[in-house]
Amino acid sequence: MNSFTSFIIAALIATANAAEPLKVFILAGQSNMEGHGVVSMADEKNYNGGKGNLVWSMKHSQSADQMKKLKNDKDEWVVRDDVQISFKVNETVRTGGLTVGYTGYGNSSHIGPELGFGFVIGDHIKEPVLLIKTAWGGKSLFVDFRPPSSGGQVGPFYKKMIEEVRAALAALGDQKYEIAGFVWQQGWNDMCEKPAIAEYANNLVNLAKDLREEFQSPNMPIVVGQLGNGGPVDSGDMHDFRKAQENGTKRINNARFIKTTDFARPAELSPNPGHGHHWFGNAESYFLVGQALGEGMIKLLK
Repeated sequence: MNSFTSFIIAALIATANAAEPLKVFILAGQSNMEGHGVVSMADEKNYNGGKGNLVWSMKHSQSADQMKKLKNDKDEWVVRDDVQISFKVNETVRTGGLTVGYTGYGNSSHIGPELGFGFVIGDHIKEPVLLIKTAWGGKSLFVDFRPPSSGGQVGPFYKKMIEEVRAALAALGDQKYEIAGFVWQQGWNDMCEKPAIAEYANNLVNLAKDLREEFQSPNMPIVVGQLGNGGPVDSGDMHDFRKAQENGTKRINNARFIKTTDFARPAELSPNPGHGHHWFGNAESYFLVGQALGEGMIKLLK
């Protein structure tokens, strides 16, 4: 038994009846699934004095009360023993109880949607939970994640996504599990190309179809997060892309489209004012996106 399996099994025994199947949720996408919400860095030059980072947001944002649960009474980041996470960064598989830091940076400096999602799911489900996160920045559904049913060359990152999920499941050994849902947070690269926008709805439908076949889960709940960066728009490529996201999701049974534009925060109140493609690094935005994705998933699980 490898170290990953030992860690997961020990955690499950400590928190739940080991006979209960582990509820597995796959979280996939590109950089906004990887996560760029700044946790505590606050220098004026690079992080706008800390405005909009997680520590600041827990005191000053409109969602401060919702985020209090992220720290314990010792002012330490809570680690959820009932919600485990696996995320491969480069060649290292990072595992453990859900807390801040499970992003592509490989340390505790940032958060992604997994944090809000995992807290919502963990509070709702009595069984132990495993989040398998698989994400890479700058990747399109049109090419990189292209599913087999869309024809043409299968996307290399579609294959890598499957490989990483399979590896995480294999590492569980004899632990029983159920793939309980799939979360898709992706789209910036497709939004930048009109041919990709035109094909996005069909590619999304095919992605759902192929993943359900791959994991032998014909009714697997699927949640699709809107590309809400920058807030509402009435025209242009972003508008057209969001409609494609929504229309594609509507064609998938047992799926929900989650609007996220309300979670956009001003650049001047965010750590990375020049990074609109990453919600300006605003931790409140990433937390709220994840929370909304979790709430959407719960509605599908009922």
